[in-house]
Amino acid sequence: MTPPEADEEFVACMEEVLEVYHRPRNPVVAMEEQPVQLLKHVRPVIPAIPARNGHTGHPERPDYEYERNGTACVFMKVAPFLNWRQVSVRKHRTKQDWAEEIEQVVMHDFKDAEKVTIILDNLNVHTKGAFYTRFGPVYCREILRRCEFIDTPIHGSWLNIAESELSVLTRQCTNARIGTLEQYRRAVEAWATYRNVHSKGVDWQFTTEDARIKLTSVYPKFQFNEK
Repeated sequence: MTPPEADEEFVACMEEVLEVYHRPRNPVVAMEEQPVQLLKHVRPVIPAIPARNGHTGHPERPDYEYERNGTACVFMKVAPFLNWRQVSVRKHRTKQDWAEEIEQVVMHDFKDAEKVTIILDNLNVHTKGAFYTRFGPVYCREILRRCEFIDTPIHGSWLNIAESELSVLTRQCTNARIGTLEQYRRAVEAWATYRNVHSKGVDWQFTTEDARIKLTSVYPKFQFNEK
């Protein structure tokens, strides 16, 4: 999305995210969700035939007709500087679903960390109160004490590394028809396992100083000398 012009709230959120990407203090986990449509084949797929004996062969050929089979939501979590990502697929995207995903990250995946910095957008289900719809109050406080939430600004989704990772997932894994929730889960889990082994991770270069030079239209014109 195109950043707004002279928006002080955008600038404040952007610089906070950029600072997090350049500090080593806590594990940093970027998180993004994406709704998906489940699509079933109506007719059998014609399998691919390899080229041999002078024949050119052909790729797999699905029929153009398909059947809608409901929707699901992909939850992408990626720790870009640890070359770690985890993808889960749920039937819904509710407060309870989001709370369970965060609980998995901070209480299990990074259970030895004192605090986990979580970068995400400000969707209406991303609230601290969401934990209290799913877990008891004592456990909720334990989860929240171990979370540092950093929101990306509106129109600033490009600041969330998990969004880029979702684009890679779509290109490499889920751009074909997938008909059921379980098939989708198996596909993305296999992709995440392979990518965790073979990916080189993320080398984030863009800094706050870069933003102040290259995104001058975003910064409001202040009236006082900077101290």
